[in-house]
Amino acid sequence: MRRGFLLQGTAALALGVTGVAASAAKPTAEEARTFIEAAEMRLLGLMNRQQRAAWVQATYINDDTEKIAAEANKDLIAATVEYAVAAVRFDGLALPEDVARRLKLLKLSLSLPAPRDEARQTELTELAASLEGLFGKGKYCPPGKECQALGALSRALAASRDPQEMLELWRGWHGIAPPMRPKYERFVTLANEGARTLGFADMGALWRSNYDMPPEAFAAEVERLWQQVRPLYTSLHAYVRTRLSERYGTGVVAPSGPLPAHVLGNMWAQSWEHTYPLVSPPQGAPGYDLTALLRAQNLDARGMVRSGERFFTSLGFAPLPATFWDRSLFTKPQDREVVCHASAWDLDNVDDLRIKMCIEVTGEDFVTIHHELGHNFYQRAYNQQPLLFRNGANDGFHEAIGDAIALSVTPEYLVKLGLLERAPDASGDTGLLLSRALEKVAFLPFGLLIDQWRWKVFSGEVKPADYNQAWWDLRLRYQGIVPPMPRSEMDFDPGAKYHVPANTPYTRYFLAHILQFQFHKAMCQAAAQTGPLHRCSVYDNKAAGARLANMLAMGQSRPWPEALQALTGSRTIDAGPLLEYFAPLQAWLDEQNRGKPVGW
Repeated sequence: MRRGFLLQGTAALALGVTGVAASAAKPTAEEARTFIEAAEMRLLGLMNRQQRAAWVQATYINDDTEKIAAEANKDLIAATVEYAVAAVRFDGLALPEDVARRLKLLKLSLSLPAPRDEARQTELTELAASLEGLFGKGKYCPPGKECQALGALSRALAASRDPQEMLELWRGWHGIAPPMRPKYERFVTLANEGARTLGFADMGALWRSNYDMPPEAFAAEVERLWQQVRPLYTSLHAYVRTRLSERYGTGVVAPSGPLPAHVLGNMWAQSWEHTYPLVSPPQGAPGYDLTALLRAQNLDARGMVRSGERFFTSLGFAPLPATFWDRSLFTKPQDREVVCHASAWDLDNVDDLRIKMCIEVTGEDFVTIHHELGHNFYQRAYNQQPLLFRNGANDGFHEAIGDAIALSVTPEYLVKLGLLERAPDASGDTGLLLSRALEKVAFLPFGLLIDQWRWKVFSGEVKPADYNQAWWDLRLRYQGIVPPMPRSEMDFDPGAKYHVPANTPYTRYFLAHILQFQFHKAMCQAAAQTGPLHRCSVYDNKAAGARLANMLAMGQSRPWPEALQALTGSRTIDAGPLLEYFAPLQAWLDEQNRGKPVGW
């Protein structure tokens, strides 16, 4: 996850905005340029202040840091809203392309717009800080036992093979969310009021407008991509259901129908890689355990990050600045509460790059490090652009870069790192692909449904009285997942997922899980790699790195289809490379599922 240029807070307007807005004379193109440049200068200072406050809040959770972060966030939001409203004066004016695009992005830069009333701005930003704080401080305290935070609960759930224990862990964590419910309901009301101030019907419409196409066209595009990948997901779902039913019995996992959410090794059933030992193919195992390899090398958290950095420098990128190593948070402090959810930060919109992550020496965290560093290298690549272009081509791009790099964490790459003596032969590829599908393919419907729920909540289609039922309706529809125990509207299960209380748009992750394979294939082609796509690693290939760097440097200065074309040659997001990557697994899954129910 990335934290950086996503406007979220602010104070009174610079006098220049008031003056421009009040002028009755017909504006000129030169006035528009002067306006947007002044706005960017003012917003840069407010954004940097807000990011530093947010960093302190996330790494020192207490009431004071929540208040400081909320105040900085309010100031940034208020100024951005006022600039966006003042910019309406230039609507319909013939403008240079770069000025017109920056004015448009100014309005779309807020993932959390606020009402113009100062009291409501304060209330909204305090609610936002409180919701994120409730998540960060969340713990489950089983009777007679020590309280546990999400990290410990997630590790226990991933390792457990006892359905009753898994159920208790799932129930315990989801129990942190009900206090968020009334706060979230009020949050939605105020955020929608802010969106309407900017001319959008609601928050969901604002979010969907940020993709260089009309909101309804974007919603249709997301559905098109889902239909492309759905057959692969349903094949994986059917296979995993059969194997887990054999392991846990039909009383826990029925041989047909949906899967219960607690048995898939992840608190939200969003990825299933921890079930691999239970569903692995009888033959065709990967031949290595990445976690064991990392521990055998005595790598610590910092050493794992250094390995991730070396991948990017092998492509021709400059090393990270010294401040990255001094200021990042790599491990969970023992003396205070922090938000352990991994994120990448750019605190000055130039080169104060950091990651915040409670790293464990695991294969999963090794891959996550590559993902987060992808954000940092992207952030630095576009730091010469005007401020409003210092962003990914779209938010899915930002999430996809590091994951595309992580697809090059192949056996061949591990040999080059000295973690493996030799790469396993192709007989283990089914296991490799299944392991990766349990992470990547299993995630696809979850990546889709979170914002499907929020879009309906923001639009009013889902009323507060139906929050939880609508959540589980969507999880059944897209994931084929049901809760493992009765739920009611006393619960608030969406709040148990960080991105809901943190108000982070989520469709970006769905897009990223498709784009990363498109990026990977393009870089493999640039590197003149041959052989199966799932065995390609572009490590140490400067031609692939140059192609990637060219796209990254564009930032958001051009519509995303142009950025996509710069790397891939195509202007359309396509799940074809993902399906090509997993084609051998798809054939194997279909054979395993022969004669068994598929779907739910």
